[in-house]
Amino acid sequence: MTEMRLYDSLTQEKRPFTPRDGDHVTMYFCGPTVYNYIHLGNARPFVISMVAKRYFESLGYKVTLVENITDVDDRIIQKAIEQGRTSAEVAREFADAYIEDTDRLGLGRPDIEPYATEHMPEIIDLVEKLVAAGHAYQAGSDVYFGVETFEGYGGLSKQQTGEMRHGARITPGEDKADPLDFALWKGAKPGEPSWESPWGPGRPGWHIECSAMSLKYLGPGFDIHGGGRDLIFPHHENEIAQAEGALGGEFVRFWVHNGMLNTKDEKMSKSVGNIFMLREALKEYRPEVLIAYFVGSHYRSPMDFSRELLAEAGQQVGRLRNLFRTLDDYISGGGASSAPGAASPDQPPAASDEEASEAAAASVPAPSGDAELLAAAEARRASFDEALADDLNTAAALGEVFALSREANTALAAGTLSAIGASALRKRIGAMVHILGLDGAAQVADEVPTDVLEMAAQRYTARAARDFAEADRLRAAIVARGFEVRDSADGFKVVPGE
Repeated sequence: MTEMRLYDSLTQEKRPFTPRDGDHVTMYFCGPTVYNYIHLGNARPFVISMVAKRYFESLGYKVTLVENITDVDDRIIQKAIEQGRTSAEVAREFADAYIEDTDRLGLGRPDIEPYATEHMPEIIDLVEKLVAAGHAYQAGSDVYFGVETFEGYGGLSKQQTGEMRHGARITPGEDKADPLDFALWKGAKPGEPSWESPWGPGRPGWHIECSAMSLKYLGPGFDIHGGGRDLIFPHHENEIAQAEGALGGEFVRFWVHNGMLNTKDEKMSKSVGNIFMLREALKEYRPEVLIAYFVGSHYRSPMDFSRELLAEAGQQVGRLRNLFRTLDDYISGGGASSAPGAASPDQPPAASDEEASEAAAASVPAPSGDAELLAAAEARRASFDEALADDLNTAAALGEVFALSREANTALAAGTLSAIGASALRKRIGAMVHILGLDGAAQVADEVPTDVLEMAAQRYTARAARDFAEADRLRAAIVARGFEVRDSADGFKVVPGE
């Protein structure tokens, strides 16, 4: 097995990765603060975490992936005030929407998705430990972490406390001793949600929840903590301080941060307003197109958002889908009928593709095309695994999938494969595609969704009215969904895209 190397943001180097618990990988990724629908920038770490989970599982590891949902926060409270609702109502609406939207990606769910409001005992216990250790102090009804008490503060973001303090201010109403100190517990204010604590009623600060929940479910020194680069400071810096301040030892072994999704050189952000909501994107693009867009870049690299790049991802998925469709047709047609070792029509079906391949190898010599292409598939899979072992390089791994696809198309066009060889090849490519989260590309049913048929009908009407701009727009939208429109004298037909 190729040695896995993972880039650690704390040490700023790739280091050999082996799980803390032998055959068990433990990961925590920061999830959303649920005061709005999530946008594509929020979706990127979700996709990365789920692909990482699939990769580690493909290596035979057990994986526990935890992703929190922040359901108490200043932004949630502010939206609730603006809308005349309770904070809990706002949080529940957008937490449900987050689950619904990410479910539609088809990647599965994290193993544990804890809500902050359901973990107040753990949060309060961690704050109490910090107070007892001299790292935290009460000021009025609030509790703050004293940054100067933690020697390693700034290690993740590579900042000195003196530099950070320059320009820092204490907000009116705060009683903290140092501008850098941050809130662990906020005293209750009228109309805000609150919980009882040793310091009076209140609610947790933003940072403390992730430390408390990750330690509860994964324990100290767990393997991987992930999230966007924008969380390095202050969120993850503060997580380290509070967790290690309470533990007196290592909190996380590897810090993994993905690059930002940018629009016109600005990160995609709800506060900036340059956002494309995931649920809106899923109305225009198939889930596997969005996933191909994400895995087509290395996770640490910033990404540009554009419809042109999404269109390219759609074309890539279309090529993969066409390969799987061609393989299915080839297999159902019996493969190369003249090829030595081709499956006999009277031969009973095997229980699985793998058993069919083994049975064929034991009974008759495989055609030369089978041996050559399956050997190529093994070599491509080895390179695929090497790419993912090198800091989860999904872009390079996807390149190996497309290289193998080209070789497969050449062999299929030449007719040099048996049906059994083509079936074994489909399984190998399918396994690679699954790890990258692109299972949808292997699903080649020809049923056309109703909304795609409606767009095709609207396009036909637009063409009849000579509104070619609208017709072109609708055609592009149909292609993005993985289909194409073929015009004829009798009207039109919608077929799966090539």
